Amino acid sequence: MSEQGFAPLSPLILVDGSSYLYRAFFASQQADLRNSEGVPTGAIRVVTSMLRKLIKDYPQSPVVVVFDAKGKTFRDELFAEYKAQRPPMPDDLRSQVEPIHQIVKAMGLPIIVEAGVEADDVIGTLARQASAAGKDMLISTGDKDMAQLVDQHVTLINTMTDTLMDEAGVEEKFGIPPQLIIDFLALMGDKVDNIPGVPGVGEKTALALLQGIGGIQDLYANLDKIAELGFRGAKTMAAKLEQHREAAELSYLLATIKTDVELHESIDDFAKPAPDSAALIELFKQFEFRSWIRELEGASADSVSADTDDPALPDAPAEVSYVQILTEADLAPWLEQLAAAELFAFDTETTSLNYMEAELVGVSFATEPGKAAYVPVGHDYMGAPEQISRERLLELLRPLLESELHLKVGQHIKYDMNVLARYGITLQGVAWDTMLESYILNSTAGRHDMNSLAERFLGQSTIHFETIAGKGKKQLTFNQIDLEQAAPYAAEDADITLRLHQTIHQRLAQTAALLTVFTEIERPLIPVLSKIERNGALVDASLLGAQSVEIAERLVQLEREAFDCAGREFNLSSPKQLQEILFDELNLPVVKKTPKGAPSTAEEVLQELALEYPLPKLILEHRSLSKLKSTYTDKLPLMICSATGRIHTSYHQAVTATGRLSSTDPNLQNIPVRTTEGRRIRHAFVAPQGYKLVAADYSQIELRIMAHLSADEGLLRAFSQGEDIHRATASEVFKTALSEVSSDQRRSAKAINFGLIYGMSAFGLAKQLGIGRNEAAQYIEHYFATYPGVQRYMDDIRTQAGEQGYVETLFGRRLYLPEIKAKNAMRRQAAERTAINAPMQGTAADIIKRAMVQIDTWLQGQPFDARMIMQVHDELVFEVKAEQADAFAAEVCQRMAAAADLAVPLLVEAGIGDNWEQAH
Repeated sequence: MSEQGFAPLSPLILVDGSSYLYRAFFASQQADLRNSEGVPTGAIRVVTSMLRKLIKDYPQSPVVVVFDAKGKTFRDELFAEYKAQRPPMPDDLRSQVEPIHQIVKAMGLPIIVEAGVEADDVIGTLARQASAAGKDMLISTGDKDMAQLVDQHVTLINTMTDTLMDEAGVEEKFGIPPQLIIDFLALMGDKVDNIPGVPGVGEKTALALLQGIGGIQDLYANLDKIAELGFRGAKTMAAKLEQHREAAELSYLLATIKTDVELHESIDDFAKPAPDSAALIELFKQFEFRSWIRELEGASADSVSADTDDPALPDAPAEVSYVQILTEADLAPWLEQLAAAELFAFDTETTSLNYMEAELVGVSFATEPGKAAYVPVGHDYMGAPEQISRERLLELLRPLLESELHLKVGQHIKYDMNVLARYGITLQGVAWDTMLESYILNSTAGRHDMNSLAERFLGQSTIHFETIAGKGKKQLTFNQIDLEQAAPYAAEDADITLRLHQTIHQRLAQTAALLTVFTEIERPLIPVLSKIERNGALVDASLLGAQSVEIAERLVQLEREAFDCAGREFNLSSPKQLQEILFDELNLPVVKKTPKGAPSTAEEVLQELALEYPLPKLILEHRSLSKLKSTYTDKLPLMICSATGRIHTSYHQAVTATGRLSSTDPNLQNIPVRTTEGRRIRHAFVAPQGYKLVAADYSQIELRIMAHLSADEGLLRAFSQGEDIHRATASEVFKTALSEVSSDQRRSAKAINFGLIYGMSAFGLAKQLGIGRNEAAQYIEHYFATYPGVQRYMDDIRTQAGEQGYVETLFGRRLYLPEIKAKNAMRRQAAERTAINAPMQGTAADIIKRAMVQIDTWLQGQPFDARMIMQVHDELVFEVKAEQADAFAAEVCQRMAAAADLAVPLLVEAGIGDNWEQAH
């Protein structure tokens, strides 16, 4: 399978030390960290932590730290006022500079300080060296100016926000490619560095100019065309640019990072870090970084994380042999090896990530570490060598691929299963999937794609798809890639997959419950999801088209009503214009402010204002319908597969932290059900002629799991006696006879029941019910008095999470909580809320997965003409022959209810209809 990475994984890393000095200082100022002698240590700790994280995340990479030299630079000679407005370095930061240098050196990292230029210029020079040599480089910085250096080999990482930015990321963030960043900075100027720019040109104007015409040279060559761009002030902009041409050209020079500094070092001079542990321990003792001292001295650090972070990496194979196979004669010995192997890694290369359209281009396999082969069948670029035909290769491989006795391992092997199914091959004998092994080991440890896993578990950088295929619109499909590049890439996929399995499986096997989650839940689910995806769902495109038209008409009507309310026309999608109208012109109360101090127009703010004012209510409806139209009614018809006439989603087993499935293209989990228009979308999911849709849904499953886990007598009794749990709760909390509970009381009890399992506070409950905080606190107090077992469970699970760093589902799935001991109260409390809910949500996920596996097995040996077509939250949807629908629904409810043995009954309700909404 072709995977696209998003950053180099073992690059040369250049750290913009000066940028981080200031950012670390100001980030730590509020805490005012000092050692027992009163010496400030905040910046030292933050910079050191950032460097440690880089080394941990990129263990094979050389890391170099670049600082600004003292004194003036060539830019001061160009413009005397350059950076003139910057205040002198604060004394508390100045005292931390030398200790930081000492720690950097003790960590085994080279420091570069070059007189007459800035750190940016040194980094820029080395970055261009890397690009010229075709080597990957990661620049660790928080400085937006560095975006001008990004190219195919140079990526930015902001370690303090844990974000990466490649060429596509630059364009996404700034609206322009890296090549225009200098022009962007020159036009706007920079108050921090005192770069003048062009007066009156802000971010929007600069973007309009650059996107409309091009860089500064292009602008001055086409001044007559600027008026045609149509932005505000376009008609006078040419004259303004002409008037301030000298300032623009000077600003361009000041904003340009030098890439030709004469340096003593080159990119080939740097090696992996070689720390001096003894020196580090002494420095950490001086600044009282106790957890790092214990870590270096061999004690476990004062943190909670999975054992998956073990720094000991397996040895790479002594020799690596990757071959390409072009003839049957060369393939024959490999077929013998595959047949004799206890386990082999298998991977496909295709023309698309869409499994319903992907054409097979080749396959790769590996039987032992370091030894792999690629068999191309569909490379059709000019001059491509003759290859074994696709049909012949599959004919030769079929006995192995369809054998349950010949065990395979793959990385996200469901994709390969779907691709092979298009050619009539049912992949069997899937023993392991490295993506799922990593996910079960620790779902929150990071991404589970092959490139990330290779770096994490093997300490190895892999060939990235973009390296051989390019990026963006010009990216090649795999069939267009020269075999000299394609074969090593494909063979490496199989080799790395095999090696990942050998490494991860050792760790997974240390915890029997986790291994059971893989073998009894996730692995058996792979072919079930593959079938559901390929079955697809039938959608009535004409119904969606009609709904799109109606929504469009309603949007126009809402705009008119909003204009009437506001007293003028405005862009309903513009936060800035909405701010002006709501808070400046209509003087509505400011509920919340943005980080920059402006009145917020976020969803929750508008919802609160909508309770009293008409315009926010109209805006909310407009937003909701616009999203519904663009995401579903317009988009779903375009996603219908021409070959099947159906929509085929992709289900993901390794995305959510708790074990729930997610889906994309389309996202079936997010179709709204609380609005009439949202439910109408479900009307468009229809049964074929002669069939019905059966939708079977677990009722209140997480509350039932709460009853089981907490063993609360009141909850157990209510569920066992089949009571309406919300009415029963209302009766107890409000001290009202069961028969006299009002609908409002039941609604409040429902909010309490569901709110508390998500860790809702009295403040949150008050907001949801529209009551006072004290009243909400009394409701919660009455609830816990009624169900003391729930209070006891919540207290116990918080304690357990704090002690062991994770919580578990009923079936042994783990969710690690790295923030459970965080000093920041908000982060710690968020982790505690997760600790309460995750066992319930994760257990519910495990139960429906178990049900899917069991029902799929049952479907293969019974007389019903039925197939599973969707899984959404706690619901399964089936297509069933119309005359069999009632009997099938009854049988499915029984089987879903039997998927787990709880202390209370699992209730499953099923509906039948011609469309999903009728059946739901």
